[in-house]
Amino acid sequence: ENSIENMKRVEVLSEALPFIQRFRGKTVVVKYGGAAMKDPTLKAGVVRDVVLLSCLGIRPILVHGGGPEINSWLEKLGIAPQFKDGLRVTDGPTMEVVEMVLVGKVNKSIVSLINQEGGNAVGVCGKDGNLIQARQISSTLGFVGEVEHVNTKLLQGLVEQGIIPVVASVASDAEGQALNINADIVAGEIAASMGAEKLILMTDVPGVLLDKADVSTIVAEATIAEMRDLKRTGVLAGGMIPKVECCVRSLAQGVNATHIIDGRAPHSLLLEIMTEDGCGTMITG
Repeated sequence: ENSIENMKRVEVLSEALPFIQRFRGKTVVVKYGGAAMKDPTLKAGVVRDVVLLSCLGIRPILVHGGGPEINSWLEKLGIAPQFKDGLRVTDGPTMEVVEMVLVGKVNKSIVSLINQEGGNAVGVCGKDGNLIQARQISSTLGFVGEVEHVNTKLLQGLVEQGIIPVVASVASDAEGQALNINADIVAGEIAASMGAEKLILMTDVPGVLLDKADVSTIVAEATIAEMRDLKRTGVLAGGMIPKVECCVRSLAQGVNATHIIDGRAPHSLLLEIMTEDGCGTMITG
């Protein structure tokens, strides 16, 4: 019984060899969020997967938001969350909480979990080492930013030493005003600037579905042109549009492949990187 188990384990490792060879020394940017960040079992699985990738010589960079966590702290402090067109309206007091929660609490808890699992993580936000220069999108949304420039020097130095950067999506503008930036966008811009092999967005959906109610209609692989068609015909809708657009922008700037995967599925990260079929939806140029 035991020897069969061991044989299986060895075969699996052996089959992974071409993938390890292909991605060794390559950068993979992962946007981490959704259920995978809330559920303790899923969280532990993601952390383990990231440490495993790092041990194999692959260079993961983790980018995270933390919407639910921000909301619960705003509530504790008696600040009502406001949204406009699905984007958080961030006034001064809200921005203070966003920064404290994302950079202080959420970021360091992820770093701590990775380090407990034997990885070597360092937590940063866009302000550290001038990593991200941002500008305000519009005064109506308050202190919400978009990425103007990514300074890759800091991240390059970290990944070259085998360190796993964990990036909180807060940055500041030229005047030093802190801004809240959508984490998908930050991940996409970092992937583009780092010349990453892959951008992987972990979501709470299986991927892009032709029929939202039917998981078997998943689009396993598509080009930018095919995604445009899906958008035109209304198959792509709601929250999936900005995610796909984020992937398209990264591809246009030289990222090799982008993936929208289901963070609720155990080990979806390893499935994506270490198997021929992958999981979720892969978008390529």
